[in-house]
Amino acid sequence: MSSEPPAGGPVLQRTGAEAGAGPADRPGARPVAGPAAHGPAAHGPADHAAATGPAARGHAAATGPTTGAPARPLRTRTGVRLALLLPGGVALLLGLDAGLGLLGLPQVLGPALGLTRLPDVHGPLMALGFVGTVISLERAVALGAVWGYAAPAVSGLAVLALVGPLPILVGQGLLVVAQVLLLLLYRSLLARQPTAAVTVQVLGAVAALGAAVLWAGGVPVPYLAPWLATYLVLTILGERLELARLQALSPAAARTAMGLAVALLGGAVLTLLAPAAGFTLSGLSLLAVAGWLAVRDVARRTVTATGLPRFIAACLLAGYAWLAVAGGIWALAGPVTAGRGYDAALHAVMLGFVVSMVMAHAPVILPAVLRRPLPYRPVMYAPAALLHLGLLFRVAVGDARDLEWAVQAGGVGNVLALLAFVALAVWSVATAPRPGGRA
Repeated sequence: MSSEPPAGGPVLQRTGAEAGAGPADRPGARPVAGPAAHGPAAHGPADHAAATGPAARGHAAATGPTTGAPARPLRTRTGVRLALLLPGGVALLLGLDAGLGLLGLPQVLGPALGLTRLPDVHGPLMALGFVGTVISLERAVALGAVWGYAAPAVSGLAVLALVGPLPILVGQGLLVVAQVLLLLLYRSLLARQPTAAVTVQVLGAVAALGAAVLWAGGVPVPYLAPWLATYLVLTILGERLELARLQALSPAAARTAMGLAVALLGGAVLTLLAPAAGFTLSGLSLLAVAGWLAVRDVARRTVTATGLPRFIAACLLAGYAWLAVAGGIWALAGPVTAGRGYDAALHAVMLGFVVSMVMAHAPVILPAVLRRPLPYRPVMYAPAALLHLGLLFRVAVGDARDLEWAVQAGGVGNVLALLAFVALAVWSVATAPRPGGRA
């Protein structure tokens, strides 16, 4: 049996808890080879625990029997993957520190380490450095080819170059190379699984490459917001599309999702040519994607379950609401590249939507990638609630009423929420029992 999981949906779709009793889990059913077969976004109606779902089966397949298991090849070893993941963690911590500076608050890490340009690289560092590194690593694990790990490796090098003393163009160039490698990963995955779900994710990777190239070419970060949002939203949409397919999604609904993906990417392109029309199209597309996900996603049912399935569903539904907020701002306000409207729209996507997805699926993404359990704990609701309450206060009070102190208070709440979740995840991994009692 192969030690790698089958190719399929990316980083935010690796949830066995969601897939619990989907078609692949029914007795006698043919195993699914797509994203939902091993990927995070898959909760199913039966709401089984994560240990019964595809991610757990993928983990068992990777680790083999507890006795007499052959040595795993280098590319499956936890240490290698952890080393590739660490720069993403560095990007997260330094990005949060840069966020404090952008809020007009004292930074901690930047001054202590002599990193002077963190606020200038905050957006790309978070979207392409942090999330992009995680996505490319998960994609490399899904592909199971040694060359695929070049994508997260180069992405990690880009993070270090962006925050270090090298000319910023070096980091920007490495980001471009990382996105090219990600597209090559997707090309192989698409050849293996030529579905609408993977195609949508490919369109997202195209947006990531576009953002990296434009930034290296001198386009200011605020004008790249639609490109970065398109990358992250389409990655998630593609993953949720694969799950919906397992839940008897009609061909018409799949075509609708494809059309929304094309419209969102087209809106990003149009923001550079005709900003008013482009931001309006991007906003309407985000609204449509949020509506599609809210209607089609099984989270509407599993939110009434218990344990991990309910936690995932709650984070997903909250994230879809924030995606609609961002879409509404762009659709009504047009090209907002500065001020309170820019802050509200950008963080509704990046914090309310994307980070909520990361929190939802961390208990199943990390075990699938690192081969170490991250058990669900009810206390995970605390940082998730702090994230959304802090963002609500920031947007509804601070941005809406132009109150700097409220924006700062909400922003600090967001930073604390992320740090608390990371600390909780590290503690959970460190204290979780290893499969078969192994370290």
